[in-house]
Amino acid sequence: MLMWGLALILATAATTFVLHRKLTHGRGPEPDTIFWDVFAGLTVIAPAILVPSVQSPPAGLVMVALAGTTAAGTLAAARKVERVHAAEPWRRAGFADDAAHHEVILAQWRKYELDPGRTIDYPAMTDVRVTETATLTKAIREAEYCKVTAGTDYRAAVERLAQALTEAERAAGVPKATL
Repeated sequence: MLMWGLALILATAATTFVLHRKLTHGRGPEPDTIFWDVFAGLTVIAPAILVPSVQSPPAGLVMVALAGTTAAGTLAAARKVERVHAAEPWRRAGFADDAAHHEVILAQWRKYELDPGRTIDYPAMTDVRVTETATLTKAIREAEYCKVTAGTDYRAAVERLAQALTEAERAAGVPKATL
């Protein structure tokens, strides 16, 4: 009975998950894949219910209830996972463009941090005691946070970062031609 119960749980969960994926995300290149997935699942599910039912009718009812509970639990879990994945930051509209803009801004800022000549020429760009540089540092942190956190306005954070970099360069006396 335990062996049939385990086989029933695994086959029901796998079949339910595969059918849910194919019905919500597309069937794939073959038009009859759903039929074959149901067929394959039933080759295990049907005997796992019928064999215990022959030995004891109440066992058959338990197996049917077990299959139904497993199917419902699998669907609920799959939907929850989809909701979590839908909220992931990199799935937001325009995320790739915002991330590329963010990287360009950081590359521009890194020149002041990593190039000794620029550090000597524009020391205010690395001095957080300068108000504009401190604001730039906070904007960098905010943009990085928004990049990885769902429900934040990443685009606005990147725009604030770009504005903070422009203001810090202006306060540091960086000529426009150097940018």
